[in-house]
Amino acid sequence: MEFKPTKDLPKKYQSTFLSFLGLLLGVVGIPYSIFGQKIPQYTGYALVWSDEFSNDGAPNPQNWAFEKGFVRNHELQWYQPDNAYVKKGKLIIEGRREQKPNPTYSAQSQDWRKQRANIDYTAASLKTQGLHSWQYGRFEMRAKIDTQAGIWPAFWTLGVEGEWPRNGEIDIMEFYRGMLLANVAWGSETRFKAIWRDLKKPIETFQDPRWRKKFHVWRMDWDEKAIRLYVDGELLNFVELQYTINQDGTQKNPFMQPHYLLLNLAIGGDNGGDPSSSKFPSKYIIDYVRVYQK
Repeated sequence: MEFKPTKDLPKKYQSTFLSFLGLLLGVVGIPYSIFGQKIPQYTGYALVWSDEFSNDGAPNPQNWAFEKGFVRNHELQWYQPDNAYVKKGKLIIEGRREQKPNPTYSAQSQDWRKQRANIDYTAASLKTQGLHSWQYGRFEMRAKIDTQAGIWPAFWTLGVEGEWPRNGEIDIMEFYRGMLLANVAWGSETRFKAIWRDLKKPIETFQDPRWRKKFHVWRMDWDEKAIRLYVDGELLNFVELQYTINQDGTQKNPFMQPHYLLLNLAIGGDNGGDPSSSKFPSKYIIDYVRVYQK
């Protein structure tokens, strides 16, 4: 089935329309395409949300909010909305080497975010927090990542309630220092210290010598029993939820609550490595993000 809505359909209605159509056609098992993208159907699942990045310009504000400034992990980049844009059916998150004064700078501050007099790199981090969240489902992204030194792209989720890591973190895709990561984290006995079930796969272990140059599909299948993380259909990590109980005495399981999505390009920081020899701008290119549920 091919449906071509008019170009006058406002952005704010496209996501709602796509979700409705996905539910309707998913029930009867009819494959279809919309906004120029072919939407696959999975047995037992229906598409409930998607961003196909079909309209050039700023990302759809009905789907994405932005993180701003220096945020986490002592990373080098200053997050700003200007570094994310949609062009020719792709979301591009761009890392740039550019220097500007840090507007939050305070020479007397003990906060690393304010201790830096200058910003040396900029990038963007998008999230669905406060807009969309889901409990369980199949989460899928097709993207091409930059694998240069110091570049740290990610596609991940956080739980809507609780402070990190007791809200739960799922890294469907992370890359840094030559390794692809697929991780799950929850709360330990110590505040702000996580228990990790992680997987690190060196890029060199993929048989395709052109892996770095291609688009790939990252996927999470998450239900009430387990989380499974994949790349191009290859299972990278499997975590059973019976073991993911926060160890703070509450007995809460952070993966039995809704999570929201994040897409970001980090630079340097605690894990990212040294970007000084890398070429900029760096581009994290996302073709689509889709959420299916049973």
